[in-house]
Amino acid sequence: MAPLPGAELVQRPLQLYRYLLRCCRELPTKGIQEHYKHAVRQSFRVHSDEDNPERIQQIIKRAIEDADWVMNK
Repeated sequence: MAPLPGAELVQRPLQLYRYLLRCCRELPTKGIQEHYKHAVRQSFRVHSDEDNPERIQQIIKRAIEDADWVMNK
């Protein structure tokens, strides 16, 4: 189960970035939203030089799983 509809359509890093920021908007308080937005931006920067397609798909899959966990906790 994905946190928001459309997770199955995420194929590229930029799509993931936008998807995760949309997920942040669904969090209950402004402080929590800002915390996770910062984490998303920071992770995007850390992995911006990744060029291995298999690794990119692993990162996308894990990020969606993590978003699901955050949205359901």
